[in-house]
Amino acid sequence: MDRETGRPLRADAERNRRLIMETAGRLFAERGASVPLNEIARAAGIGVGTVYRRFPDLQALIDALFTERFTAFLRIAAEAALQPEPGQALRHYVLEAAQWRARDQALDIIFANASVDTEPIDRLRDDLRVRVDRLTERAVAAGTVRADFASADVYAILYMVGAIADRTHDIAPAAWRRYAEALLMGFDLVQGPAMHTSTMTDDQSRRSWPKAPEPHPGSAENGC
Repeated sequence: MDRETGRPLRADAERNRRLIMETAGRLFAERGASVPLNEIARAAGIGVGTVYRRFPDLQALIDALFTERFTAFLRIAAEAALQPEPGQALRHYVLEAAQWRARDQALDIIFANASVDTEPIDRLRDDLRVRVDRLTERAVAAGTVRADFASADVYAILYMVGAIADRTHDIAPAAWRRYAEALLMGFDLVQGPAMHTSTMTDDQSRRSWPKAPEPHPGSAENGC
């Protein structure tokens, strides 16, 4: 929707909006959330004025990205709730949300920098919390997950999956699934045969090790 008129965006305007958001997500994943709008415009190959017409400042862009991501998680939770078996419903949500997190390296950065105390975003967060609580409570009541499983465990699983996915994103893109399945098995949340994903090779494991940050251009290592 156009933030000034409240009407749907024209097709070309919507394409520009998508391009801005996709470019911002990529740059945030690479460099954090402090990339200026001018640089996002340059990387997207569109005019600075076009960016500012869609997003008056960087915070507005971050909040739009947050809303997009949270709306996706709400959709996944709604789809999961349609599953007739409570354990399968919870499993569906965890694995689909984990898959979304695995492919989105900017997610944590966007969540950390959004205006989480503002009413629209707080409402989204509360809506998702209620939906995940219901999925969890149904599965526990049905005995299809460990009795001490709680919604906090869902978020912890996604944090762990995200850490693995970020480290292996370009090396073994499916590695996260193996460990997500292992975590669900640990909570007795097994519904049918697991998706058996091979472990990483020694070479992939070595390539996923932490690396020292690149020296800053003005650091002593560069003779400055």
